[in-house]
Amino acid sequence: MNSVNDALFIWLNAPAHPGAWTVSLAAFLASDLIWAVPLLMVAAWLRGGNHTRKAMVVAATAGLLGLLLNQCIGLVYWHPRPFMVPIGHTLISHAPDSSFPSDHLTLWWAVALSLWSQKYFRLGAVLSLAGLPIAWARIYLGVHFPLDMAGAAIVAIASAWLSLHAATWYLTPVYLLALRIYRKLCAPLIAQGWIHR
Repeated sequence: MNSVNDALFIWLNAPAHPGAWTVSLAAFLASDLIWAVPLLMVAAWLRGGNHTRKAMVVAATAGLLGLLLNQCIGLVYWHPRPFMVPIGHTLISHAPDSSFPSDHLTLWWAVALSLWSQKYFRLGAVLSLAGLPIAWARIYLGVHFPLDMAGAAIVAIASAWLSLHAATWYLTPVYLLALRIYRKLCAPLIAQGWIHR
């Protein structure tokens, strides 16, 4: 399995002298695009009704649960990043921690799959597909192996499923707490009608 993983990595990893435009695009996809997830969720909360806001709580729970599961996996199964082996070319800096599974992809796909499972099919599908270039970019830049992405997909599926099916336990109190905090912090904007109450 390691030989297949290494071969796929070499195939997807950047060459010795990559084009500047390709590196810039990959760096944006690998490091910056992840901020679209919290921005999207905040925008949906600000403009959405109760149903949408509850969906965002479940999606956020899926993402956080995925990251927690990754930490647990890292405690029992540690895998070096490509630059720690070393293999291939590394074009961005990264801490020398365990590479499996990818936290970036776990968070992204957990939120995407959570939204899809809550009947936000179009948004969930778009986000799921957008995860593919992120996966490519992190391999291309040399901070992940392909199997790290497969692991992220499995953890994301599990966390999206668990967050949805456990929602009856946590959703109401968490949602009401979040709503109280939001209304207190954003009272002036709500009063002006700029965002929903």
